[in-house]
Amino acid sequence: MAVKHEVKSAGRAAASSRWLEGLARAGFAACGLNYLLIGLLAIQIAFGVGGHSADAAGALHAVAAYPGGFVLLWLMAAGFAGLALWRLTEVVYGQASPDGQTLAKRLTSLGLATIYLSLCAATVKFLVGLGGQRSGDNQSKDATATLLGYAGGRWLVLLAGLAVIGVGVVMGVQAVRRKFEDNLHMAQMSPTTRTTVTTLGVVGILARGGVFTVLGVFLIIAAATFDAKQAQGLDGTLHKIASTPLGPWLLGAIALGLMTYGGYSFFEARWRKTNPV
Repeated sequence: MAVKHEVKSAGRAAASSRWLEGLARAGFAACGLNYLLIGLLAIQIAFGVGGHSADAAGALHAVAAYPGGFVLLWLMAAGFAGLALWRLTEVVYGQASPDGQTLAKRLTSLGLATIYLSLCAATVKFLVGLGGQRSGDNQSKDATATLLGYAGGRWLVLLAGLAVIGVGVVMGVQAVRRKFEDNLHMAQMSPTTRTTVTTLGVVGILARGGVFTVLGVFLIIAAATFDAKQAQGLDGTLHKIASTPLGPWLLGAIALGLMTYGGYSFFEARWRKTNPV
């Protein structure tokens, strides 16, 4: 029992260490840059210019095009890896929020860790020339086609679509109720900073939730029509929005919302609570 207690104490100490905190904050900064770039690429789609897809793959190409871009991409990869590691410690010890010990919160952290690991892997593959250049649109179609090929695959795609919509709705509710503030050191901010963070958080998380909701709708359409081509990644979703009657104006608003979320992520890098409660 004594050894078990020592191991648990050592693990919690590592989860609360300054080096892991630094990795997590670097990861939030990497996410901020990623969403700023995706937002900029989405604006280009709205105005019919630009050649990169408005997703993580397009963001990689956009950064690599500038001098020193590959150095920045390595830093982003390290940030994503650090953020994934930090999220994994949350799975074990809970999140740094009032209800951070619940199973739902731990599962959320596990899902986010998986996303950040995939972003890190895609960035590293791109940097070493092993791939990572395929758009999320193609990846979404391929994954959907694979699921539809299984017995009962249509139901799996339907459930996936409902789950993605659920994530988007939860994001929207959390944004409106300002639940994200529970994860930040709001009391340590100046009044001006608090107002800025709250505004960026509400607008940015609402925009991100809206995109997730539309992604889920396309998955449901793919399940209903048994057509994997109906599934869309982020880039395809934004192009579909651009083709609606509101077209460029709606997509421009969403793009600004995603950029706003990017700005919010930079504040997260500074003010996020990182130690498990």
